[in-house]
Amino acid sequence: MTVRPIRIYGDPVLRTPADPVTDFDAALRSLVRDLEDTVREPGRAGVAGPQIGVSLRVFSYNVAGQVGHMVNPVLSGFEGEQVDDEGCLSVPGLAYATTRAAKVTATGFDQHGEPLVIHGTGFLARALQHETDHLDGRLYIDTLTGDVRRQALRELRRVMPR
Repeated sequence: MTVRPIRIYGDPVLRTPADPVTDFDAALRSLVRDLEDTVREPGRAGVAGPQIGVSLRVFSYNVAGQVGHMVNPVLSGFEGEQVDDEGCLSVPGLAYATTRAAKVTATGFDQHGEPLVIHGTGFLARALQHETDHLDGRLYIDTLTGDVRRQALRELRRVMPR
């Protein structure tokens, strides 16, 4: 079991769009194992490649006891809206009300290159959107607006090392 350290806000890998996976090989399977081992730690709902320093479009999730992964995800079928507090392992200790779609479909591949479709609602939909944002070089704080965004940025300056 390999639990990889999480990269923290300020690390450039978190702001760089990840590269598509092109080789579905032993190295990818090892990465998926590490992501799934890392997401199994208590209190974790998802971990994306960039969060462990690997700039590839792959993430793992752990929602309602179900652990899985997706390679090269594309989101579609956004429906409805949900607002709930959202946090991030890469922005530790902070959480803010974040708007996400209530339903979403993620289409991609498993670690063997087989097509994979996940229809997410509620918390799973939130996790799929959050982790795909990581693959695009975005953090949840980038989705915040108005006073909530200003508060988050103030808190980040206060608590994050320079």
